[in-house]
Amino acid sequence: MKTLAVSFTLLLALAACQSPQTGTTAAPGHGAVTIEIIPNPIVATLVSGTTYDFPFEVVVRETGGRPTTVERVTARVTLGGGFTLAEESWDAARIRSMGYNTTVSPNSEVRYRFNPRQEVPDDRLFGSVSAVLKVDARDDTGTATSATTTVTVAR
Repeated sequence: MKTLAVSFTLLLALAACQSPQTGTTAAPGHGAVTIEIIPNPIVATLVSGTTYDFPFEVVVRETGGRPTTVERVTARVTLGGGFTLAEESWDAARIRSMGYNTTVSPNSEVRYRFNPRQEVPDDRLFGSVSAVLKVDARDDTGTATSATTTVTVAR
């Protein structure tokens, strides 16, 4: 179960952002971000034995009309009932070191496609694992904004 939690956290974290947005904070007249994972739920595809592919696309949108820079992405993986299995956080420097752009132009979006392959020792976990992702960003005036979303995994 720990292997699935760590793998799922990494899967989401590599995305650096992430399903229909459930919460956004932004000051009026300033930059704002939304995040989405497509598809949600992420559909695990059996490759063989206990190995699965988890194909998904991450979309980060700037909706406030100002250049915005992603400063941090946090992913918290939980098991049904809210029990936290793992939590990871990546700052802007680490995101850039992974080859991703942290700047989102005004009223535009950045997309990332992933198809990680992971071992899942017990497929009964698919129905009860979810993750909450939060993106913290700052616009060109220094005003903070953030967005939060939840994603699940299905088989």
